[in-house]
Amino acid sequence: MNALRAAARLLRLTLHLLRGLHTLRTRFPGLDEAGRQQAIREWSGQTLRILGVRLQVLGEPPGTGPLLVVANHQSWLDIFVMNAARPCRFVSKADVRHWPIVGRLVAGSGTLFIERDNRRDALRVVHHMAERLQAGEVLAVFPEGTTGDGQGVLPFHANLLQAALATDSPILPVGLAYLHGHGQALLGEARRHDAPTYIGDTTLVASLWRTARATDVQATVHWGEADRAQGRDRRAWGQALRTEVARLADQPLAAP
Repeated sequence: MNALRAAARLLRLTLHLLRGLHTLRTRFPGLDEAGRQQAIREWSGQTLRILGVRLQVLGEPPGTGPLLVVANHQSWLDIFVMNAARPCRFVSKADVRHWPIVGRLVAGSGTLFIERDNRRDALRVVHHMAERLQAGEVLAVFPEGTTGDGQGVLPFHANLLQAALATDSPILPVGLAYLHGHGQALLGEARRHDAPTYIGDTTLVASLWRTARATDVQATVHWGEADRAQGRDRRAWGQALRTEVARLADQPLAAP
């Protein structure tokens, strides 16, 4: 029965992704910024419902920018979870652009792509991020630079934080967690769920299948408080933000 339910969910998800592409091509260009955010939020929320993932939001989502959001990273599902709670313009690794269907969707929604191993490309993306912050947008990054296993927050790469320093913009820490159960459990009261984890040799297809087979995944988005540099350089600021993200996600700091 789990396999049949998973197959049905993935079929519905495929149709949902295709409808998303159609919306992106036909309706999205004619919407204002508020309309686009609403469309992204509703579409992302429906994505979670199709997969049987319940969304729990703790804390107060941010309002308007300029603002840089930083979060821990565990899964391909993270962007959909955060967009269902509060749409942001994401900075994502370049290979996501080449994912079937999903790559075209995230690119069309305004995602900035970065070649993480290319220092020159990082400078280019920081420049574009600064432009978007100066325009009053809310951006989101995963400073760990890769996905973790949900058992600890990895060290932060602070180079993208330079955009917030250059524009004197605040940064808001966010903790993400995937838990067992569909109740109103707070962090610390529920067990970590491994189904959405996307690390190591795990393929996207395998992670999708595990998530679709699961019956009790709860995605928790825990918003923190906006923080300013207050004279700190990006490394010191990044260390403080990592500590706060770990607290919000109810995870320890992982060893480098």
